[in-house]
This record gives sequence, C-alpha cells and structure tokens, in this order.
Amino acid sequence: MNLGNGRIWPYAIAASIIFIFSACVATIVVANTLPVENSDTYMMGYHEADAQANDILKAAIAFNNRYKIEYITDGLNVQGSSIKYRVSDLDANPVNDAQIKVVVTRPNNHKHDQELSNPEIKNGVYTFSTIELPQEGRWDIMAKVTVDELHRFYNVKADTRAKEIIEY
Repeated sequence: MNLGNGRIWPYAIAASIIFIFSACVATIVVANTLPVENSDTYMMGYHEADAQANDILKAAIAFNNRYKIEYITDGLNVQGSSIKYRVSDLDANPVNDAQIKVVVTRPNNHKHDQELSNPEIKNGVYTFSTIELPQEGRWDIMAKVTVDELHRFYNVKADTRAKEIIEY
C-alpha cells in the first residue's frame, strides 16, 4: 500500500479520533474512582440547602435583629481545643437559654467529623468540652444556634497552623 499522494490523512484522522475517544474514556474511569465529599455548609445536603436558601437567609436576618453570636475560641490546636461561643441580645445582655449544635469537620473529608453538644453555659458563654483533632490543617466549625423560635447557622473556617487565620 502506497501512503503517498495524500492517502495518509484518513488514517491519521481515524487514529486521532480513536486516541481522543480513548482519553475521554480513561478520564471518566479515573474520575469515578476518586472520592467525592458532599457539601454540608448548613449541616444539610447541598440540595436541601439550595431548596431552603431563602428561608435560611430570612432566619439569619431575623436572628441578627434580636441576637448576636461571637466565636471566641482562642484558636484550634491538634492536642486539644475548647470551642466557645458568646450569645447575647443586641443590648449586650447574655443569653443563657440558647441551643447550640456544633460540628467540627475537614472541608475535604468527613471521616473526622466531630459533633459537639451539651456545652457548659456561664454568663452567655457556651463552652464545649475539649476536643483533639486528628491532623493539622484547616477545619470548618459549623454551628446552628437556636434561641426561642429563631435560629441561625454560624460557620467559621480555622486553621491549626496559624492562630490568627479565621474567616467568617
């Protein structure tokens, strides 16, 4: 077979199409083996959070019109950290009857999730028992605060390696 006179182009195009198709199949196969962590920003799946987005925002506005919450933890540490929140009304009077549910989690892996409950309450400061973190790095601290019928989600991103890195 003589491939001169432009007869090689159909073979080159066919080989290119087969190569590209094979690369697409390989990408899909590799992508299906990687773990996927679902978002849990509001302590619920992202489908549920998306469906309730307006309600979540309205609840946060209503909560903020009557109460104030502050994350006052001294910083995260692998050896032991005590998570603390201060809840007060807008006149700075402490609120001691709030319900706070806290989840400490890694943003990329939920196998180290720690759920905190039953805090010690003293003058509006809610102190959870000391937790040990299994590894250094960034952690998400998610809280749902409920006072009477009002509630708000309060999410903090903190890092064990740098005390001053906290974003709200």
